[in-house]
Amino acid sequence: MGFVKEFREFAIRGNVIDLAVGVIIGGAFGKIVSSLVEDVITPFLGLGIGKVDFASLYINLSGKEFKSIEEAKKAGASVIRYGLFLNNVLHFLIIAFAVFVMVKGMNAIRRKQSEEPVTPPAPPEPSNEEKLLTEIRDLLKSK
Repeated sequence: MGFVKEFREFAIRGNVIDLAVGVIIGGAFGKIVSSLVEDVITPFLGLGIGKVDFASLYINLSGKEFKSIEEAKKAGASVIRYGLFLNNVLHFLIIAFAVFVMVKGMNAIRRKQSEEPVTPPAPPEPSNEEKLLTEIRDLLKSK
C-alpha cells in the first residue's frame, strides 16, 4: 500500500506533469521542425547545390548499379544514406537553436525579475494589548 501512495504522490507532483507537457509539446515541435527542414529548407539548399534532393543522396556499397535509393533498398543492397543524415543534422541544429533562444529568453526574464527591488513586507500592526502596554510605558516614563 505504501508503494502505491508514494507513486501517486510522485506522479501528481508538478515537475512530472511539467515534464509530460514538455514531452508532448516537444513531439509536436519535432514534427514542425521536420516539415520545415524537409519541405522548406532542404529544397532551397538542394536548388542552391544543383537541384539535389538530400533524401536521395547515398553511397552504394554493394558494387551494383541502381538508379535510385528505393531500387537499392528493394534489392537489399548495402548503402550509406548520407543525405538522410544531413537532413537529421539540420533538424538537430534547428531544434538546438530554438531551445537556445527559449532558454536565453527565460534567463533574461529571470535576470530581470531578480533585479527588481523586492519590498519587504510591512511589519504587522501591533495588537491591542501591545498598544495598551506601550501607552502605559509611555505614561510611566513621563512621570
